[in-house]
Amino acid sequence: MNSLTRSLTASQWEMLAREWSFWARGAQLPPEGDWRTWLFLGGRGAGKTRAGAQWVNGLARSGAAGRIALVGPTFHDVREVLIEGVSGLRALDGARPIYEPSRRRLLWLNGAQAYAFSAEDPESLRGPQFDAAWCDELCYWARPDEALETLSYGLRLGARPRMMVTTTPRPIRALKQLIGAPDTVVTNAKTWENVGNVAADFLAALRARWTGDARHRQEILGELIEDVDGALWRRADIEAARGSADGGFARVVVAVDPPATSGANADACGIIAAAARGEGVAREAFVLADASVRGARPNEWAGRVAALVKRVGADYVVAESNNGGEMVRAVLAAAGIKVGVQLVHASIGKRARAEPIAALYAQRRVKHVAAFAELEDEMCAFGVESGGKSPDRVDALVWALTDLMLHARGGPRARML
Repeated sequence: MNSLTRSLTASQWEMLAREWSFWARGAQLPPEGDWRTWLFLGGRGAGKTRAGAQWVNGLARSGAAGRIALVGPTFHDVREVLIEGVSGLRALDGARPIYEPSRRRLLWLNGAQAYAFSAEDPESLRGPQFDAAWCDELCYWARPDEALETLSYGLRLGARPRMMVTTTPRPIRALKQLIGAPDTVVTNAKTWENVGNVAADFLAALRARWTGDARHRQEILGELIEDVDGALWRRADIEAARGSADGGFARVVVAVDPPATSGANADACGIIAAAARGEGVAREAFVLADASVRGARPNEWAGRVAALVKRVGADYVVAESNNGGEMVRAVLAAAGIKVGVQLVHASIGKRARAEPIAALYAQRRVKHVAAFAELEDEMCAFGVESGGKSPDRVDALVWALTDLMLHARGGPRARML
C-alpha cells in the first residue's frame, strides 16, 4: 500500500475496488493496437474468464458494441461460466445485465445485447451479425474450424469488429491458424500468477502433482505444446478424425480399463464408448464418449460404466481383467449392467497393442464425434516416457477399437438377459 492509497476515503476505496484496470494483471487487459483477434492463452484458473467478462462488459456498457456473440463449447458452458459463473458477466460489479433464458440473450440497460451460442452448432452462427465476440475454450470445441469460420462472417458491424478468444491451449489447427494471423495479438497467463483468486487447496494439489511434463505445461503454464517426439499419435491424425455419427451402427461397445487400486492417488479408470459399421476395409469406427474417472471406488466407476452403457445403447462391455480378473465382472454386474461383459487379458505391451489402432487413425478409419481433450492429449503423449503415469484412457480406447475393428464379429446383435 503506497501513500496515495493510504489517503483514500471509504467511498474512494469502494470505487477503486470496482476499477478493473487497477486490479487486473497486464495480460488481462486488452492489448493496444489495431488488432482483430485478442487471443488470451492461459492455464487453468489463470483468470481468463474474468478478463473476457470484463472486456465484454466494458464494450457493452460504453456503447462500443451493441451486439455481441458469446460462444462456448456448449450452451451449458456459456450459461454456467460466461454468464452466471463466479467470474462471469452477471458476477461483475455495477449494473448487471438481465439474462433472458428463452432468447439466450443478455440485455444491458443501454440496450446492448449479447447472445449465447454453442460451438456444437456452427450453423446457428449463420445469419446473425455482431460488433464483437467472446469465444471461450476454443480448444475444447467439437467443431472449432467450422464454428470460427462461420462466426467470422458475422463479425461485420461497427467500425472495427473484434473477437476475444480465451482458452487453455492445445495444438489444434484452428488455434495455430489464429496465432499465425497477422491481425491476432496473443497474451499469456500462468495458473501460478492468479494465486490470490483461487483456492489454496487447488494450488497445493497442483504443486503436489506438478511434473513439468507436456500436459502440465499446457494446463498450468498455458503453453502451446506440439507433437511429442516418439508419440504414437500425431495431432494432425486426430484433427483429421473429427466427424459426426448418425447411427446405423453394427455394434456399440463400452471398454473399461479398471485401476489397480482405488483412492485419490489411484490411476484413472478408463471408460470409452465406441461404435462401428461397415465391413472389410470399408469398416469404420466412431469414438462416442469418454467417461473416464480418477480416484473412484469400484462401485463408483462401475456405476459410470452402467450409465454410459445405457446412454449409448451398448451391446456389451469389454473389460481388461489384468487387475481383478473375475472380480471385474462381478463389480460390473453389481452395478446393474444388463449386457454381456467380455473380459480381455493383456499379454503384450501397451505400445504393441496400440500400434494397429494408431494405424487405423492414419488410414482415416476412426472418427471422434466430439473433442475429447484429455483422451486426445493422452494419445499424443503415448509411447514416450510418462513419468510413471498409466495411459488409462488410451488403454480403454485401444480395447474398444481392437474389439470393433480387429476382432469384428459377424451375425446378429445379441444381449444377455
